[in-house]
Amino acid sequence: MNIELFRIINDAGKEFEVLNPVMVFIANNAIYLLAAAVLVYLFSRKPGNRLMVVSGLAALILAEIAGKIAGMFYSNHQPFATLADVNQLIEMEVNNSFPSDHTIIFFTMSVTFWLYKRKHTYLWILLAVIVGFSRIWAGVHYPADIAVGAMLGSAFAYLGYVLIAKVKYVNKNNLAGKENVKNL
Repeated sequence: MNIELFRIINDAGKEFEVLNPVMVFIANNAIYLLAAAVLVYLFSRKPGNRLMVVSGLAALILAEIAGKIAGMFYSNHQPFATLADVNQLIEMEVNNSFPSDHTIIFFTMSVTFWLYKRKHTYLWILLAVIVGFSRIWAGVHYPADIAVGAMLGSAFAYLGYVLIAKVKYVNKNNLAGKENVKNL
């Protein structure tokens, strides 16, 4: 099923060649848009943005570690290295493509943005889905690589959101307790 779904998506690049440059651009360069957004959020003065970025980056580190561990238990080379007649649009070295690092990064940060902001940040999740799709279209990942990357990124984004919120709550209570002691 993984190979069949890969073929359906990747072969679309042969039929709709006009979309190939767009898919390559998204697959390779959308990561810079995400990095720029992280920097804008980090240096903005809006309440909660720094906390959101710290939560997302902490979650990202954990998600990437989990992805490397998952890759130790299941390994496969990119589709262009193992299958015949792949529409390979991106040149890269052959290595373990499971799970997709691009997808882990995008889903971790996009879901973090959504958890903290909600308003209009679903567009980041849509972009994450498009990035994953473009990586299959370009012949560098299987759908399972993308699906597991999306699950890891989303799960760790949620974990980071919950844990950072608890740390913030504990710190807020500690500060309130210290202020009460000073008032005595």
